[in-house]
Amino acid sequence: MASAAGARRSRPCAAAGLIERRRKVGSFVRQPHSQSAVLEIPEIRSEVEALSLPYRFALLQRRRRRSTQADRAALGLDAPAPVLALTVRHDAGARPFCLEERLIHLASVPEAETQDFAAEPPGAWLVHHVPWTAAEHRIRARSADADLAALMACPPGTPCLVVERRTWSAGRPVTVVRLTYPGEAHELVARFAPSQN
Repeated sequence: MASAAGARRSRPCAAAGLIERRRKVGSFVRQPHSQSAVLEIPEIRSEVEALSLPYRFALLQRRRRRSTQADRAALGLDAPAPVLALTVRHDAGARPFCLEERLIHLASVPEAETQDFAAEPPGAWLVHHVPWTAAEHRIRARSADADLAALMACPPGTPCLVVERRTWSAGRPVTVVRLTYPGEAHELVARFAPSQN
């Protein structure tokens, strides 16, 4: 009797895509699957809340420093300049959702230096306070090394989706960010129309 009641309760979950049924194996809770648009700059909070999961973030590292050669290459700078380096982990419910590794060009966004990012993560703060006029996305895959696996609570070697984004405002570099999503829990979607010739 209890199993029949359990089956009745699981039907709405299966219809909502939360339960995966495999014949002769059983039913499994499906891991939430998020989407973001390739041609937009979505807020990670919105991605998490679209999964009906509580969102939170933790600022793991915040450091103002002189740009390295790698920083200048990433931001497209010709000369050394001060940058703000930030590492943030975004959680969906009890699980890590995304690791954000960001550089902010302080000559373009000097007000970022006084932000503690305690109430609002840096990506959302930038979208709300700094108008951007151009953006570039690069998408690739990587496997989690030991450090990333520890931060994201996944086994070493887990395949991850990496979105690297650069933004500019009136031709000046604003920020470059690497967003790493573990496993198969995220996908990128683009909708576009044919070009007019």
